[in-house]
Amino acid sequence: MDLTPFVEQLRRELAVAAAPGGEEAQALAERLTAPLESSVRLALLSALSAAAEELTSQLAPGSVDVRLRGSDISFVVTPPPAEVPHPAPAPEAAVPDADDGSTIRITLRLPEQLKTRVEEAAARLGSSVNTWLVRAVADALARADRPQAAEPRRSRWSSGQSYTGWVR
Repeated sequence: MDLTPFVEQLRRELAVAAAPGGEEAQALAERLTAPLESSVRLALLSALSAAAEELTSQLAPGSVDVRLRGSDISFVVTPPPAEVPHPAPAPEAAVPDADDGSTIRITLRLPEQLKTRVEEAAARLGSSVNTWLVRAVADALARADRPQAAEPRRSRWSSGQSYTGWVR
């Protein structure tokens, strides 16, 4: 998506608004539009990002991401998975409810290899990396909050081997 038409529209609107003030006001409006262009683009990007975040909350577990390459903005829509490949997480591991709309932004530094694995895991579930990380953190906290089961005692005659599975 090219933001240039929107910036040009704002430039025209400012020129129209300055017209009744005479030539001096029009010249001032023209001088102001060039330095404001990057600020206008940033404000539009912020508005589009906020809209994508709101759409993501409505699509969960799907998502909408805004990507910026050079001056071009694009949207990536990840629909919710048609079939959940893994069982749903336990209720205590659910993503915290953020009805009040409060979220925070943090910077997370990951080794490149781990980042790649996180991206692959998120793609397998059909979710964004952010959604996957929020769920992983919530799940880890839920596991940490559960009481730990006592480790079974082994008989001193035990060989240390154990078997699991079905027997007929």
